[in-house]
Amino acid sequence: MKNRLKVLRAERNWTQNDLAQALEVSRQTVNAIETGKFDPSLPLAFKAARLFQLPIEDIFSDQED
Repeated sequence: MKNRLKVLRAERNWTQNDLAQALEVSRQTVNAIETGKFDPSLPLAFKAARLFQLPIEDIFSDQED
């Protein structure tokens, strides 16, 4: 699954730790999601969408465009 978390995080000058705290996960989880090694659960994807005030599909994609 492709995602824009790293870009969205960088636009806000947040560290991985900042995002992890906001999503209530570990920094390692954020890193694994950003690098494509881990796909977030649906509740976590919704939480990220609410945090960034974007639709889920604007953050996560099942295509490798």
